[in-house]
Amino acid sequence: MDKEKEYNHGISIVDRKKILITGVKKVDSFDNEEFLVETVMGYLVLKGEELELVKLDTKEGSVTIKGFINSFDYIEDNKTKKEKEGNLITRLFK
Repeated sequence: MDKEKEYNHGISIVDRKKILITGVKKVDSFDNEEFLVETVMGYLVLKGEELELVKLDTKEGSVTIKGFINSFDYIEDNKTKKEKEGNLITRLFK
């Protein structure tokens, strides 16, 4: 029986320039303005400017992102997740 590793979820922001997120299952998508991250507490959308993935630690379930952070928001259902992904893909291929 495979057991999914349990992580504690937390967010630490330093001067709106760096964010550390723990309890990360995976990073679904990202660009320099938006990250879609699946956490143990649901999907998290991070928005900002000049965002850049600094470190992704799949063993510890953490991600570090730098750039100017404008907002972050949890989304609850798969429909909203699909809409967010669709918006990101639409923006990429304009």
